Amino acid sequence: MTNIPPLPTYPESLWMQAIEGLPSYSKLQHDIEADVAIVGGGISGITTAYKLTQAGVKVALLEAGKLLHGTTGHTTAKITAQHHLIYDELIKQEGKEKAALYFKANQDARKFMESLIEQQAIECGLQAQDAYVFTNSDEYVQKLQNEMSAYESLGIHGAYLDRIPLNVPAKAAVRMDGQAQFHPLQYMAALVKMTAEAGCHLYEQTTAVDIQEGPQPKVVTADGHSVTCKHIVVCSHFPFYDGHGFFFARMHAERSYALGIKTDQTYPGGMYISAEEPTRSIRSAASSDRTPLLIVGGQNHKTGQGICTINHYEALQAYASQHFNASDIAYRWSAQDLVTGDKIPYIGRITASSPNIYIATGFKKWGMTSGTAAAMLISDLIQEKNNEYEELFAPSRSLSLKTLKNLVVDNFDVAKHLVGGKLEMVRRKPEDLAPDEGSAVTVHGRRAGAYRDKEGKLYVVDTTCTHMGCEVEWNDGERTWDCPCHGSRFSMTGEVMEGPAEKPLKSISLP
Repeated sequence: MTNIPPLPTYPESLWMQAIEGLPSYSKLQHDIEADVAIVGGGISGITTAYKLTQAGVKVALLEAGKLLHGTTGHTTAKITAQHHLIYDELIKQEGKEKAALYFKANQDARKFMESLIEQQAIECGLQAQDAYVFTNSDEYVQKLQNEMSAYESLGIHGAYLDRIPLNVPAKAAVRMDGQAQFHPLQYMAALVKMTAEAGCHLYEQTTAVDIQEGPQPKVVTADGHSVTCKHIVVCSHFPFYDGHGFFFARMHAERSYALGIKTDQTYPGGMYISAEEPTRSIRSAASSDRTPLLIVGGQNHKTGQGICTINHYEALQAYASQHFNASDIAYRWSAQDLVTGDKIPYIGRITASSPNIYIATGFKKWGMTSGTAAAMLISDLIQEKNNEYEELFAPSRSLSLKTLKNLVVDNFDVAKHLVGGKLEMVRRKPEDLAPDEGSAVTVHGRRAGAYRDKEGKLYVVDTTCTHMGCEVEWNDGERTWDCPCHGSRFSMTGEVMEGPAEKPLKSISLP
């Protein structure tokens, strides 16, 4: 194997430099009124705000941190309806009609994005690319043949292949024609600008903590301020408000990893993802100085349940060196995604009894088209327009027997980690930690979590997740505390980074 270039010391997304000049927006500091309140400043929230403001609707958008710093800024940014091996499964599980609607919804979203980019002359590196699912496993060849049969049944343009243009081992592949890739944050930065210019009120560092339901519902913030409105849209990745939808039990969180690598190999075009595990996702890109890069991603696992997380980066590092002769690894980053029991996102009215509260979640790593489709559906519902995808994505939809079995398995896994974390014997103590090291430790005879920074300062927290009491685990790749039960994530100091938890981990003082 060729020499393997080192990993960057700290995680940084390739895309984030594009928004360094994005304006900052003030924190909500008083009560306001709007027609629609949107919580969450990623692709689904901002696209919904854009569509509604273009229609003359008065919108206020609240973001807990900085706009575009969440999952949208940590994607591989494929604009595609090829969501891995999904269509054969959907036909068998949900029927041909719903599988066709799923494809059409994501194709509509892609076309909307491409049309907007062209009309507004948005410079975001949009490139037409075919999308491939490939395998080098005999076990998956038949699955790819079944997927191709599903394509033919649904009228999806593509092909079944026994080789791919990319120089990686492959025994078979399914290609979906006419898909695309882009720079997500250049696109989103332009969308933010247009949305603000159309009159949307944008607020950053404003954490929504509750909803008061009613004909004129209110979003309540952590500082006690409120937005009174006619409709509320929850686009906060994991819904911060459950509304008796029990979404924590109907989804699970997964993490995946990506590298931005430099190579002298010529790239043949296309976007690729392996059918088998460990997943390998590959596409081309360019750094801020236009240096050609490859994005190599994968290594999916349930949040808080993976091996030592830096090992996931190291596995991608070895793969990139072996197959692409990586000369430098310029970026590394990870993302968290939510997966529903039937793999179809929850988009629409949160429950039948709350017709003016909407959610968009569970995009299963395909947020570029799914998040845009969510905005298109929800903006139609708010404007009382018919939308053919309402039933398909309805959060209150009935679930198949197979889906219910999957949810039982997921929740049994939650129970296992809830009990297992409480019984774990932790022998390390805070004083055992080296600089830039984190671990579960014992403090006052109880399990705690500690991180010692490079300067030697120690941060100690209670490792009991504030959502439902599971014990969080240290993520050394991102320097965070991650919950293995429902995917909540906390900073090294205990602040909430990902829901469903709303309260920080308790800080522990040492004598």
